[in-house]
Amino acid sequence: MPHPQTKIHRMSELIEPIGAITFSDVPNEGFLALGMRNYWDGYFAGRAAPLGLAPAEVVHAVFYNFADGEVARHIPWVWGKTTPQEALAVRERGSAEALRQRIGSLAGSPDLVRAGDLAARAAVSAPTEGRVLYAGLRALDVPEEPVARLWHVATLLREHRGDGHNAALLVHGIGGTEAHVLMALALGMRAEEFGRIHHLPKPQLAAVIDGLRGRGLVDDAGGFTDAGRETRERIEAMTDELAAPAYNVLSADELDELIGLLEPIAAAVEAVDH
Repeated sequence: MPHPQTKIHRMSELIEPIGAITFSDVPNEGFLALGMRNYWDGYFAGRAAPLGLAPAEVVHAVFYNFADGEVARHIPWVWGKTTPQEALAVRERGSAEALRQRIGSLAGSPDLVRAGDLAARAAVSAPTEGRVLYAGLRALDVPEEPVARLWHVATLLREHRGDGHNAALLVHGIGGTEAHVLMALALGMRAEEFGRIHHLPKPQLAAVIDGLRGRGLVDDAGGFTDAGRETRERIEAMTDELAAPAYNVLSADELDELIGLLEPIAAAVEAVDH
């Protein structure tokens, strides 16, 4: 029997802070030590490394939601400073250390080992068709050290869901920058204030918002219309549906156990940011 979508969504909330630790200070410092010029060099080197020496056009297609030209400012430049293999090692080492720092005594607990075991079963069981970044990660060895292992399998599940999210956006005709506009509105912000797109040239961002307004998704004041809100809700629901197959390998009791084990770990990670 499929698991309830509420539990699939809850898993996304729990794996997000664990996987996203890779974008924090400790991994960033590791990339700067390799000669990266800034945070975004390290971001693209680490996250794109499972794709090998793919050109900027391919990385842009896989990452989906960056504005035109943003990927090309970093790929392939970063591969003149490091290799995908070295970037993967730096990313794993820095992410595991950052996670270890955030969760304190939980890092050595049997519960963390058990959570890693259950999450790993899910993380390596989903189909890879149409999941480019997930497939690249699946080709890597799963670390044996428990904290690194938990980070890695959370990243697998996170990117599996992300690949599905891209598919949901495509189905609904929502482009990358448009997705950020809808996310900003869902967070109660004006699009022009949202960190991932506020730096874009004003005419470029205004044209994106005008396009969404023309489709009836954004109102004259720059907020959601009912249709816009419903479209985003459908995209999120489809994203959860597409993420669900990863968890089919777990029984209902095992998924409940995994959620219970991850909750204090995710809470400890997020507590540092609040």
